[in-house]
Amino acid sequence: MAKKQPSYKESLEEIESIVDEIENGDPDVDQLGAMINRAVELVKICKQSIRSTEEEINKTLKGLED
Repeated sequence: MAKKQPSYKESLEEIESIVDEIENGDPDVDQLGAMINRAVELVKICKQSIRSTEEEINKTLKGLED
């Protein structure tokens, strides 16, 4: 079964948690690599969400012009 993709808000909160852990924790090299990979994955999710929302807004605004 496919895992549900986190929402923008959930992704952003997890990114903030990862950054906090890196800044204030003491992750070893193996953990750090995994944390960075997860953060990159979450940033991609956020970017896609922003693109999707932008497209939706542009369609709505274009509909007002007609």
